[in-house]
Amino acid sequence: MAQDMKLIVNEEQYEIASSPVTRLSDVLRNDLGLTGTKTGCNAGDCGSCTVLLDGEQVCACLMPVAQAEGKVITTVEGLARSGKLSALQNSFARHGAVQCGICTPGMLMAATSLLETNANPTKTEVHDALGGVLCRCTGYQKIVEAILDAYNFVEEEMPGTGQAVGTSIIKLDAVEKLDGTEIFGADGIPQNALWVRILRSPFAYARVVLGDMALAVAALDGIRDVLTHQDIPFNRFGIYPVGKDQPVLTEGIVRYRGDAVIAVVGTKEGVNSTQLSDFSIEFEELEPVVGVDAAKNENALQLHDDKPGNLLINGHVKKGRTEVAFENATASSEGAFETRFVEHAYIEPEAGWAQRVGDRVEVYASTQAVHMDRDEIASVLKIDKDRVRVVPTACGGGFGGKLDVSIQPILAVAAMKYDLPIAYVYERPESMAASTKRHPSKISTKFAANEEGFLVAAEMTADFDTGAYASWGPTVAGRVPVHGSGPYFVPNVHVTGRGFFTNAPPAGAFRGFGVPQAAIAHECMMDDLAEQLSLDRLEFRLKNAIRPGQETATGQVLKASAGMGPCLEALKPRWAELNAAVEAFNSDQTGALRQGVGIGAMWYGIGNTSLSNPSKMEVGIGVDGRLVLFNGAVDIGQGSNTIMPQICADALGLPVADFTYVMGDSDLTEDAGKTSASRQTFVSGKAAELAGRDLRSTILRHVNAGDDAQLILQGTILVVEDEAERHEIDLSKLDAGHKDMVFMGNGTFDPPTTPLDENGQGTPYATYGFAAQIALVEVNTDLGTTKVKAIVAAHDVGYAINPQQVEGQIHGGIAQGLGLALMEEYIPGKTENLHDYLIPTVGDMPQMEVLIVEEKEPLGPFGAKGVGEPGLVPTPPAIFGAVRHATGVRVTEAPLLPHRLKAKFEKLGARYGR
Repeated sequence: MAQDMKLIVNEEQYEIASSPVTRLSDVLRNDLGLTGTKTGCNAGDCGSCTVLLDGEQVCACLMPVAQAEGKVITTVEGLARSGKLSALQNSFARHGAVQCGICTPGMLMAATSLLETNANPTKTEVHDALGGVLCRCTGYQKIVEAILDAYNFVEEEMPGTGQAVGTSIIKLDAVEKLDGTEIFGADGIPQNALWVRILRSPFAYARVVLGDMALAVAALDGIRDVLTHQDIPFNRFGIYPVGKDQPVLTEGIVRYRGDAVIAVVGTKEGVNSTQLSDFSIEFEELEPVVGVDAAKNENALQLHDDKPGNLLINGHVKKGRTEVAFENATASSEGAFETRFVEHAYIEPEAGWAQRVGDRVEVYASTQAVHMDRDEIASVLKIDKDRVRVVPTACGGGFGGKLDVSIQPILAVAAMKYDLPIAYVYERPESMAASTKRHPSKISTKFAANEEGFLVAAEMTADFDTGAYASWGPTVAGRVPVHGSGPYFVPNVHVTGRGFFTNAPPAGAFRGFGVPQAAIAHECMMDDLAEQLSLDRLEFRLKNAIRPGQETATGQVLKASAGMGPCLEALKPRWAELNAAVEAFNSDQTGALRQGVGIGAMWYGIGNTSLSNPSKMEVGIGVDGRLVLFNGAVDIGQGSNTIMPQICADALGLPVADFTYVMGDSDLTEDAGKTSASRQTFVSGKAAELAGRDLRSTILRHVNAGDDAQLILQGTILVVEDEAERHEIDLSKLDAGHKDMVFMGNGTFDPPTTPLDENGQGTPYATYGFAAQIALVEVNTDLGTTKVKAIVAAHDVGYAINPQQVEGQIHGGIAQGLGLALMEEYIPGKTENLHDYLIPTVGDMPQMEVLIVEEKEPLGPFGAKGVGEPGLVPTPPAIFGAVRHATGVRVTEAPLLPHRLKAKFEKLGARYGR
């Protein structure tokens, strides 16, 4: 029952009527409109809702509003003064401590609480203060650095004309993420919206019979309607144009725990309190198919009628004669490896809303792929795609998990049926139960080298659990064969990648598309062979690193920007230092602690595998002097909202400070492709460069100026200085054209690739990222625990458009790689929250050192290529190699939980290092 209460928030008095047990976070967001306070879990696990109560940090999602009455509440909106960011907020911006921004308010509030009582904290004190706030993007290091440096603010000017590329400018969208005004999926929902919620299967595999839904609707408060598969015009969705296999709502079979059964429409309170048991629904539970071994069993149930043997896809690459090479090899090694489901764990759950506008539908949602969403929604509704508008909200983390549609189809279906807006926000358990995961894998592999230490052969069979539906399974099974032999020259290769259906959550895209799993296997082989040949582990990799002029496993000759060798060379000094330090440490130890150093190397094809991969960008100048980049590339925290203007600015010849941008709106931007596969900087960045050059040419032609002319934008006057001549273009007197622009430039880029033939030969990618990382670990041989003490990462990025953002991407990748290696394991029904499913906290992270290697890519914008995925891939094998160095244990499964490492000790009959 509502009670009148008075709150003091950000030095202002508010009178509200609320139930005393309402969450403070809900009151702040829904009643006061202070949506800077985020809600990532509603369980006190993520800390994104952190606010100050009388100066102390609290989780607003756990606090009943009655307990806050009479106390001084401070939210992120209260940190700035007179429109100016606080010193701490400025430090976050300057240090690149903001990526997606969903955790930023919580981080700022926790840090503010510390700094108000301790202006000069130690790193340990900062770690303690941030211990309750999770970040999935940054790896925490730049956040910690920003807090330690909070009061050393120095105003930095934006770079001038031609100086944007290669400069660590502050992110152009940083202020909104820092002051709480950024609009994420759950932040802009209209007050008059109806809500929709999918009710999901509690069973992994079952037949379903739906009874009379109308009886339940009449009996339930706050429920207006129930949607079943009969309400969906085309009840299928999927990644690819053909073979769409996932129903929006069940048609009689559920194939995983979390599969969609029905959807309810009504008030927010009504839909959130409704359960499957409120409806006439019968389940006949079936024996589920669990794991790839069960899926391959000849007696296994066939989960999809058109997929015999539960086989989704079988991809392979074959070059040379591996059997002959193995017979003649001096050294060989083989192994079997296993990885498990990994949850994306983005701090922002899936959220958004939709509305009907005439005969069109508009969907506002957190996504990585605006135009893919538009096309998928149009397919589900069976309408032309021009009748669908998708507007991306700020995306609070994605990592591949927001490439598949989630809330979008049901929002669109409901919105087309009703005159009111329709909203949907996943609670954390629903997000974790329903969303895609990293593919579990079972990999068997074998490598061989000759007496001179050169690799001669590689074989690998990688079986992936793609779960109940295809999602990105074909991409994973197709990409791994290309990468399975590692970033090395190997003349004889045979790699197979297969995806199998099971009754698990769909496995989709997750930062690497299967390459991290393969890297764990091939890097263990490198350590094995180096040991057999009595070679240093780094030197063995360097000896075999693929170089320009050599062939990949697909027969592609690398022509440039193959930086594996330079990355390893860059690591040499630190490799020697850390090995010496570890030797000294271990020689003095008599207890349970042992240290080790490991190395992992990787390569990663940028963009789609052997598929067209285009991006189109537009940039224009309006009658009012606005310089607008129409940027269809969705920024999910990786920084494309800044990178694209930096590139376009230098190509055009105007300062980046002059730019504004429109991001992703499918009505206003061209299709720049999905934000995945490390493609946006390389592909869309090149399109932005071409668009800038095209606009420049258009302007110069307008006044018949030479190529070397300088451009200056002064309000509505565009000045063109061409040697001794000065031309002034009064934009306000010219006619506006396309998108209300006076001048418009266009750029399109599609990297040159070719299809792979029956043996997997061809050019799957136009360019590759390369990297190597060193890990220093400390293992407690009594407890089986592993602490990562340091990571040194050398990454060939082509050219760093924004070095600070490059470092941030690598830091974040390392954090997720550490989680994959040591702690993260998703188990359906058991780890569907952020206290049972563990991701790295600030205290878990090592000190990270990034060495940027620049082997310029001729096709890329100013020589750049991508870095989003490569940051993660070498981390697990480097950690596992370090554990092996410390203990002698060869690690073959991830995550390496303490009980698994102890079991290795027990199996070998010894406790290593004692």
